[in-house]
Amino acid sequence: MLAKRIIPCLDIKDGQTVKGTNFVNLRQAGDPVELARAYSEQGADELVFLDITASFEGRKTFTELVKRIAENISIPFTVGGGIHELSDVDRLLGAGADKISINSSAIRHPELIDQIARNFGSQVCVLAIDAKQTEKGWWCYLNGGRVETDKELFSWAKEGEQRGAGEILFTSMNHDGVREGYANEALAKLSDDLSIPVIASGGAGKMEHFRDVFTIGKADAALAAGVFHFGDIRISELKSYLCNENITIRN
Repeated sequence: MLAKRIIPCLDIKDGQTVKGTNFVNLRQAGDPVELARAYSEQGADELVFLDITASFEGRKTFTELVKRIAENISIPFTVGGGIHELSDVDRLLGAGADKISINSSAIRHPELIDQIARNFGSQVCVLAIDAKQTEKGWWCYLNGGRVETDKELFSWAKEGEQRGAGEILFTSMNHDGVREGYANEALAKLSDDLSIPVIASGGAGKMEHFRDVFTIGKADAALAAGVFHFGDIRISELKSYLCNENITIRN
């Protein structure tokens, strides 16, 4: 079995790390470079950087900030936000990113997934999906959860895989920041439907939630933000706990 991954996420707004609940009510969470360095030293398996207002505000991700973070960490680094074309991908990889996360731009222009996979390899392309469970099922949203689309979660994830995405990063908007556990039922279905790794996001509040997302949700990786930023869970202690729960993780 492949080792499960623990991934802190830096949501960036105006150059600062922020954290909200259900994608709103954002509050400051610290300097992104300092947090990134700390997570790398604490034993995080990867780091995700999302410029959460880049698509909404129609500007490019902070290339200089990406470069500064990359210089301070020694773990794989995924960057997302405001990526619309191959030149954006090339620029961010040049700044030190290992992988690129696309969300709104992929929904608007699905062929971008094909282009990134073809030009840089599937391992570079992470398809991020923000979805909300409604009475009619799970539906995907654009622009940091602001705009509902006609894309259904499971069919869109499958299309993303077929187009060449190397991983799916699924955030449940219902669970985001609530700290009551991940969307394990939906995650398990995604894991069953797909042959590429699924990264779970949204809902981490205590160590048991990580255990459950790997066992019940069948996720390959668990992403979290607030519980790490505000010191509720330390990554080293989380890994010891998961080891004791017989979950294969990276040391």
